Amino acid sequence: MADLRRCIGSTRFGIATHEAPAEDFPAQPSQKDGLGRMCKTHWNQYAAGLARDAKARKAADGGTASEESPTESETVPAPEPIRTRGMRGSKAVVPEAGSQGDAG
Repeated sequence: MADLRRCIGSTRFGIATHEAPAEDFPAQPSQKDGLGRMCKTHWNQYAAGLARDAKARKAADGGTASEESPTESETVPAPEPIRTRGMRGSKAVVPEAGSQGDAG
């Protein structure tokens, strides 16, 4: 007989809790027992629902926000270019003439 686990479901997306075989649950290394809390089928439905909601929110916010906000070039100045230093190497230091004193 297969080991049954409880799929937690989601009331937000109309997924009821139920018992399912342990093989139906995806691997989740961060969990204590190494298995996810939703069966694969319902996890896919849940993730798709979240993506649909995010897309709808973005479309709703994007339509009104783009009309009210000024263009990017008006609000944000262009960044300065990144300046890089040349390679550091050992340079031979040549003393100026006469700085060592006269050897004579």
